[in-house]
Amino acid sequence: MARKTTDKLTVSRRHIMGLLLGGVAASTIAPRMGWAAGGTVVVSNWGGDWNDRTVRFVEKPLLEDKGFNIVRDLATEPERKAKLISEKRIRRASADVIHVNSSDAFELNQQGVVAELDIARIPNYADTAPELRSPYFVPWLYSGVVIIYDKNKVPEPPKSYAELWDPKWSGRIGLTNQLYFNYMMMAGLVQNGDMTSVEEGKPMLERLVAENRPRLYAAHQQLQAGLANGEVDIAINYKARGLQWAHDGLPLAIQYPAEGAIAVTFGACLTQFGANQDAGYAYLDAMLDQQAMAGLAEASFYAPANTKANLSKDIRALVDFSEEERAQMKFLDFDYVAQNTASWLEWWNKSFAV
Repeated sequence: MARKTTDKLTVSRRHIMGLLLGGVAASTIAPRMGWAAGGTVVVSNWGGDWNDRTVRFVEKPLLEDKGFNIVRDLATEPERKAKLISEKRIRRASADVIHVNSSDAFELNQQGVVAELDIARIPNYADTAPELRSPYFVPWLYSGVVIIYDKNKVPEPPKSYAELWDPKWSGRIGLTNQLYFNYMMMAGLVQNGDMTSVEEGKPMLERLVAENRPRLYAAHQQLQAGLANGEVDIAINYKARGLQWAHDGLPLAIQYPAEGAIAVTFGACLTQFGANQDAGYAYLDAMLDQQAMAGLAEASFYAPANTKANLSKDIRALVDFSEEERAQMKFLDFDYVAQNTASWLEWWNKSFAV
C-alpha cells in the first residue's frame, strides 16, 4: 500500500521500438534459498515511473506474490533522507529499505542510519560490478549525465558541457531540479576541470542562467513534456532518461560530453534501525535478480549493476556505455558531496528552484 506518491540515442526511434517490442517478462522465480517466507518490509522510494517499475519487476513478482507485505513510503530523496536522519534519535526507523543514489548512501552511512551489510545474506550481490560496490550500499542501476537533443532541430549539438554556455543555445536548454547538484558539479568541471570545484562553478552556473536562460522544470516528466511541446530542444539529463523519452516517441539523440559524463548509481540501503531486517535482506537480494534486472534495464534504459543480468546484446549496447566512455566517466568524491549537499541545496533553492 502507498502512503504517498510523488514524481520522480543516436539510434532511431524505430530501432529502439523494435528492440523493446518483445520485452523481457518480469521474473516469477521463487525467492532464493535463505529468504524469510514472507513478512512486512517498509520501502522508502521515489514515486512516479521509478516506483512503478520497481513494483512491476521486483516487488510484485519476487516478493508480494511470494507472501511479503510491502508498505511503500514514497517521496523525494531530500525529504526521505531528512526523515531517516531525524529518526536516529529515537533509534527506530520508519522504513526498512531506502532507495538512494550512491552519494546519498555515503552520507547516510556517515550519519549512522544505514547498516553495514551482511553480504552472505544477499547472494546476488556477488554478481554486481566491483567498481560500484560499497559495504553499506546495494548498487542497482547506473547511468551518466549527457546532452540529449532533438535531432530534427539540432543537427549539430553541443559536444561538451562547456559548449552549453555558447549564446546560440540561449532559451533552448532544459534542466530539472532533480539534478541540481549534477549541474553544480558540471559548472565546476567546466571551470576548473575537476569534480570538487562547485564553489568555483557557481558563478558559471549563474552566468548560464542569466545569459542563456535555460528553462527549469520541477521533475523529469515535466522536462520530457518541455521537449515534446518544443519549449526546449536540449536537455541535460541521464542517458537513461533520454532513451526512455525516445522510446516514448520523441525524436531524440544523445551526445556524450567531451569532458566525460558525470556518473550516477542508484541502489538501496538497509536502514540501521528498521524493524524488519530479515525481510529487508530478502528485498535487497530480489533487487539484484538476474531476470528482474534485465526487465528493468529494458524498461528503464539504465545499465544494470548485476553483470549477469539476462540482457540481449542489443539492449546492453543500447543502455550501457562503451569502454572508452566508461573510462572517461566522472565519479563523485562522496566525502566532498556529503560535506556540502545541504548548503548546495539551500543555495540552489534560493537561486534557481521552481
